[in-house]
Amino acid sequence: MSQYKFLYFWHALLLMVPVPVAGADQLFDSGARLPVYVEADRFDGYAGREIEASGNVRMRQGDLELMADRVKYYQDSEDVEVQGNATLNRSDDILRGSLLQLNLQTGIGELSDPLYFIKDGSGRGGGKILFLEGDDQYRLKQARYTTCQIGDDDWYIHASDLTVDKAKKVGTARNVTVHFKDVPFLYLPWMNFSFGGQRKTGLLAPIFGNTARSGAEVSVPFYWNIAPNYDATITPRYMSKRGLMFNNEFRYLGQSLGGQLMFDILPDDLITNETRYGVAFNHNQWLGNGWMGSLHYERASDSNYFRDLANNVAFTSRTNLPQQAIAAYSGGLGHDGSISFNILMQQFQTLQDPLATIVSPYKRLPQLTLNATKRNVYGLDFDLASNWTHFSHPTLQDGLRLALYPSVSIPLQNSWGFIKPRIGVHHTRYNLNAPTGIESKTINRTLPILSLDSGLVFERDVNLWQGKYVQTLEPRMFYVYIPFEQQNNLPNFDSAEMDFSFAQIFSERRFSGEDRINDANEITMAVTSRLIESSTGNERIRATVGQKVRLAERRLTLTSPQTTAAGADFIAELSGRITPHILTDAGVQLDQNNFLTEKIRAGISYHPQPGKVLNVGYRFSRDVFEQMDISTQWPLTRKWQALASANYSLKDDKLLAGLLGVEYNACCWSLRLVANRFTTATQRTSTTVFVQLELNDLMSIGTNPIRVLQQGISGYTRTSIQ
Repeated sequence: MSQYKFLYFWHALLLMVPVPVAGADQLFDSGARLPVYVEADRFDGYAGREIEASGNVRMRQGDLELMADRVKYYQDSEDVEVQGNATLNRSDDILRGSLLQLNLQTGIGELSDPLYFIKDGSGRGGGKILFLEGDDQYRLKQARYTTCQIGDDDWYIHASDLTVDKAKKVGTARNVTVHFKDVPFLYLPWMNFSFGGQRKTGLLAPIFGNTARSGAEVSVPFYWNIAPNYDATITPRYMSKRGLMFNNEFRYLGQSLGGQLMFDILPDDLITNETRYGVAFNHNQWLGNGWMGSLHYERASDSNYFRDLANNVAFTSRTNLPQQAIAAYSGGLGHDGSISFNILMQQFQTLQDPLATIVSPYKRLPQLTLNATKRNVYGLDFDLASNWTHFSHPTLQDGLRLALYPSVSIPLQNSWGFIKPRIGVHHTRYNLNAPTGIESKTINRTLPILSLDSGLVFERDVNLWQGKYVQTLEPRMFYVYIPFEQQNNLPNFDSAEMDFSFAQIFSERRFSGEDRINDANEITMAVTSRLIESSTGNERIRATVGQKVRLAERRLTLTSPQTTAAGADFIAELSGRITPHILTDAGVQLDQNNFLTEKIRAGISYHPQPGKVLNVGYRFSRDVFEQMDISTQWPLTRKWQALASANYSLKDDKLLAGLLGVEYNACCWSLRLVANRFTTATQRTSTTVFVQLELNDLMSIGTNPIRVLQQGISGYTRTSIQ
């Protein structure tokens, strides 16, 4: 056969059938022997030994596809040599380069002048040479890596050596320089990062910041991925005014347990010359058969710990740190019944404000609580609420208290209304360590409580705003009677007056806790109207007006001995979505007897799209406070956003908290600059400056202001440019 005829025959054979593979038990990226398909403009070679394809070469084996100008394939060794514009297309990435040597059986090879692209968009880059080291790993010399789009290298890392493990989706780099806008600004001798969101052990990005009370700060967190179900973060934090602090966090999770331990220590504060620390431990344990337990313990070295060392008003305003343990049971009580029981051991560490000291709460050592319900017993519902508590306090009256409140009700209801009469007896017994007034150490109080709750529901279909709705009209009337009993001789372990609200006006009790049982002979009348979307069942708007009419004077108060004259309290509330982009939540309470406004709560929010929100609020409580709130996240341009919030006291003519910042979002990075100023519990102001550069899917450098922004700007959303 002539050479020409041989080449023609070989070309036709390759285009029509797989090239046979000899002597290979396992092929690259496959668990079985796979055929190799080759297409090209021209073929040369020797049957069963080697093939040289040139011109628009396309070679396929399983999910691997190779395209190049010229390819040599050695069938005995399964080696592939590629010259000119090599493109290796695999299941999860694409590799390109000038020269490629690859063994299909082992997946080992080299690629010169490489470019790589991870198909899910989690990274791309290049280098001087790429070593293929198996199915799921390759290593690059003089490598670059970024998550930015092609043609937009706003940031990248340069490493002398970069190893990519596709199976674990982890990259390990050595002699790393982080470049931003082609300016190197961070050097790391070693770096380990995830390009798939998985947890990994290694150093995290450093955190920089500045506060007025601690000075310039830098933190270098180290994350330890100990096991799939527990990990730790150890963060040395250097403060120019305070010294070196260590922030430590340990988290764990099991099938029936979970918890977190945080322990921070400043060995020698440069200002106070004392060792300062804070600890918080939270553990939850599910014991089975309806039982569970929990432990929560917090402690700080001194009262100014959070005020001096925290940069968030949520921490600087903390007063009582809980230290408690709970064991609880919940289960059924026959048919249509339930029972719950818990044991609580609780005390607090009180962080005192020297300008406004408070009385620390009582210790409960222990408190036993038993609640039970039984429904539909010959048409009756039975309820029991009870607790026994040992109250302890170093300076105040303490002792034991037993509280029992059994009650029975008759629920009569259907789809258009209900009526529910209820009668109960509240009994309290005290065994005090020392008598109060002229009473003995043992005191009993028993009071009947009668109530009648009733309501109707009317509905109609309406067409509004080019949509179909169901409008309801729900009148409700609630009557409660509790006789007066003088209680000045009783200690007050845990009672306080509850805030007046729409939910509270339908409650039998005006005081929380068990030490004060209010007298009552009053009727509450209210009307609620709701607008419900017919297609989805979602509530669009709710409007409510209610009025409490006292048929007798209130004689029992907590704050002063004077009585409250008979009269009426009026409350109105409006909440919901006025338009698809405008939400409101407003309420007002009036003292009609004296023509006074007691409380106002008003808020409106305009939220046309994520990253664009404007909130305005007003709060007023007569003789207590009058405050105005405004906050916004608003685009200035396609990439720039303004961030601002202010909480201003109109009564004191003073700014209580303020936030001002800007945010820039590019396709693969974000920059946030935020200044936050707030008043601490000591009536001193604290100012914190946040600067954060976030390199998408790699690291965040600086102090994270996201939590401060979410607290200060309701509806704040992290945005990105696509």
